Amino acid sequence: MSEQHGASWATAIQATLHCLTGCAIGEVLGMVLGTAFGLHNAATVVLSIVLAFVFGYGLTMRGVLKSGLGAAAAFKVALAADTVSIAVMELIDNTVVVAIPGAMDAGLASFLFWLSLALSLAIAFVVTVPVNKWMIGRGLGHAKVHAHHQH
Repeated sequence: MSEQHGASWATAIQATLHCLTGCAIGEVLGMVLGTAFGLHNAATVVLSIVLAFVFGYGLTMRGVLKSGLGAAAAFKVALAADTVSIAVMELIDNTVVVAIPGAMDAGLASFLFWLSLALSLAIAFVVTVPVNKWMIGRGLGHAKVHAHHQH
């Protein structure tokens, strides 16, 4: 099928991998910190989500700042490029981790903890790729960063 008026799957996968990198750093760090400090599961999830957005936006801004854009403008590009993608990814990966019995309480030394986290990020990636494809094909999401981002 022709992709003339939309984004290619390869472009959507690349954008989602970019998003996954920031999300995974924040998500894993949040889960590790929340678990290590014995935070309530809800607080751990909130911490993970906040850190996923921070690292997701930060990675995008790093590339955009290299193109010469100022910090405020780079932040606006990051918001436009990544907000929906990160939100979808976080909704899915946190739902999966919370839904796996015992995963949130398993502890850092537990195989269940790490398996559930890896599985949640893989499922989030698969769900987010078509969302990014749809958005990029309409000039939204990660398409906003292409004019500024240096690869």
